[in-house]
Amino acid sequence: MKKVLNVGGNSKAIPLPPAYTGYEHLLLDIDPTGQPDICCDARLLSTLDAGQFNAIYCSHNLEHYYHHDVKKVLAGFRHVLSDSGFAHIRVPDVGAVMQAVVERGLDIEDVLYQSSLGPITVMDVLYGYGKQIESSGVEFFAHKTGFTPKSLSKALVAAGFGHIYCTSGNLEVTAWAFKGTPDPEVCKAFNLALPQAQAAEPALA
Repeated sequence: MKKVLNVGGNSKAIPLPPAYTGYEHLLLDIDPTGQPDICCDARLLSTLDAGQFNAIYCSHNLEHYYHHDVKKVLAGFRHVLSDSGFAHIRVPDVGAVMQAVVERGLDIEDVLYQSSLGPITVMDVLYGYGKQIESSGVEFFAHKTGFTPKSLSKALVAAGFGHIYCTSGNLEVTAWAFKGTPDPEVCKAFNLALPQAQAAEPALA
């Protein structure tokens, strides 16, 4: 059975995207409270056995690391992926946030959108959800790095990933980065075009 490592997912009760149906779901988190399968800081992924996962799903976790640590995390992703594996990453799109601020005439504390957690302000997207940080007292939840499609793609190329697909929408950047040649079945599952460009050239959409 294929294995997907959910990095920083906090709880297995939070469902993965439907494309991961049939994968064995393993959770990696720095906090033992959610009873992760692997309790580990993502910066230490390179210390785990190599090539043991077919996919990595990292949703709104990478931005919690400082810029100089992002390369360690991405290198760790590549290390634990199988040769045909891929990393699936979602982060806030700070470029889109800035554009929305200008177009809507927003201030830093104005509400940007409504979520299941409640109103999300511009400050929450840029710096981390303030209510969560305040109630938990956990500084890790603060955002320490911002991403745009271009900067995330550049970081993935620098980490040694080959074919990269990157999209943006709804104030979010989503990337699929393959360690080797993309698997046609994976591309079909995520509605990604089969690669025609050379490796290490990010496909921005």
